[in-house]
Amino acid sequence: MGYKPSYAKTVKRTGPRDIALTEYSSSILSMIASGRATSRADLARTLNLAPSTITIKVNELMEAGLISESGSGSATGGRRPTLLELVPDAGFILAADLGAHHTWVGRLNLSGNLLASELRTIDINDGPEVVLPQAAAMMRALSDPAVDPPLRGVGMSLPGPVDFSSGALDSPSRMRGWHEFKVREWLAEEFGTLAVIDNDANMMALGEHTLRQRETPDSKVRQNTLFLKAGAAIGCGLIIDGQVYRGATGAAGDIAHVQIPAAGDAPCSCGNRGCLETVASGAAIIRDLAAVGIDAVDVNAIVQQVINGDPHTTTRVRTAGRILGQTLSIVVNFVNPDVVVLGGGLSQLEPYVAAVRSQLYESCHPLATKNIAIEASLAGSQAGLLGAGQLCLRTVLAS
Repeated sequence: MGYKPSYAKTVKRTGPRDIALTEYSSSILSMIASGRATSRADLARTLNLAPSTITIKVNELMEAGLISESGSGSATGGRRPTLLELVPDAGFILAADLGAHHTWVGRLNLSGNLLASELRTIDINDGPEVVLPQAAAMMRALSDPAVDPPLRGVGMSLPGPVDFSSGALDSPSRMRGWHEFKVREWLAEEFGTLAVIDNDANMMALGEHTLRQRETPDSKVRQNTLFLKAGAAIGCGLIIDGQVYRGATGAAGDIAHVQIPAAGDAPCSCGNRGCLETVASGAAIIRDLAAVGIDAVDVNAIVQQVINGDPHTTTRVRTAGRILGQTLSIVVNFVNPDVVVLGGGLSQLEPYVAAVRSQLYESCHPLATKNIAIEASLAGSQAGLLGAGQLCLRTVLAS
């Protein structure tokens, strides 16, 4: 591994205009790949953008070797449109979503569509020296250098706080041996290409937001997304004006460690007491169920208990949802998002989703919820993988 690419030289720094155009580039690639748009006119109409803007972006993508013209389409009263298509050998992206006990890897095309994936069990506390080579081997198994187009980049979602500027983990409470490990640098050197990393809540938020931009009819006017990850732990990612909002140190959206009265003096893994996560997370529900003799080893077991109609589990899930909704209402009032998305394992449970939704409507200012959508995730368990691919794609397009 003698090759050491410089991330700072590989990716140019971008301003707000560059970032916005990059988002449009991703949408253009996706629409051409899916067949929903086959010409510049289709793109302008679908994205509600000026034809001049579409022309600029299409020309940039053609110069980058990502799309090409493929003849003329049928006329509908005017000049025949020039058709557009993806260049088949333009490249692909590899992505990985790491959790406390899983590695999910995927291969995506330059439209951000997931082409293949694989899931395996891991223990994140084995440390980066063990986990990262395992993930790299899994990603490599999804490609064949002899016949594949070029690898354009690698993205990874991580279950802990990430210093985005340095590409390293920053004081993760449940990832033994990962503190200050430069994951981005390791990936760039291992694969000899551009690499990006971020925490799982941000990646899931970006993956969900991007999917909704493609699939939901009113998505173009919904540019502000609050994504809540409710599983064994709690996380929150924010998309503002179509971009991930990380804050000054990458801690934006971390509501898990907000201290609340309902948590009392319960100790938390962050070192404080009385944090939201100690009463509203899947781990907290498992702990409380064990206290009354109900054995639920993980979030999947909680889900099954509720499906089976166990009254203790269902009541405890509702209580957790209500407490979470109370805390989340402060964020909703402050950020005023277009959509609140509930993801993670607990979002499969209607009692949990209903409790969060009702508490938000009860606790938020009426203007904050006037046009808000509060829904379960569309991307589901693939949100982190799609987000890692999308962040990598946007970075590639900006380089």
